[in-house]
Amino acid sequence: MAPDLTIAERIRTELAKRRKLDVNAIQPHHSLRNDLGLDSADAIELVFYLEEAFDFEVPDQDFRNFTTVSEVIAYVQGRLKST
Repeated sequence: MAPDLTIAERIRTELAKRRKLDVNAIQPHHSLRNDLGLDSADAIELVFYLEEAFDFEVPDQDFRNFTTVSEVIAYVQGRLKST
């Protein structure tokens, strides 16, 4: 992944790749479950991606609260600012 991509672009690109969609089809307001069809296994894979790509651990209780793409983006941005 190119390092000059924003956090939002990186997350949207990863979701698009996993869901086999065009990245432009992934919008911040989309629901992870209802709009993108992520199930629990997909959510776990997304957590693994976030942990590896952004070099921090995502506690289970944090990720369970995410329902939209924008919530994931905001979480990552917040975690990176606090380091």
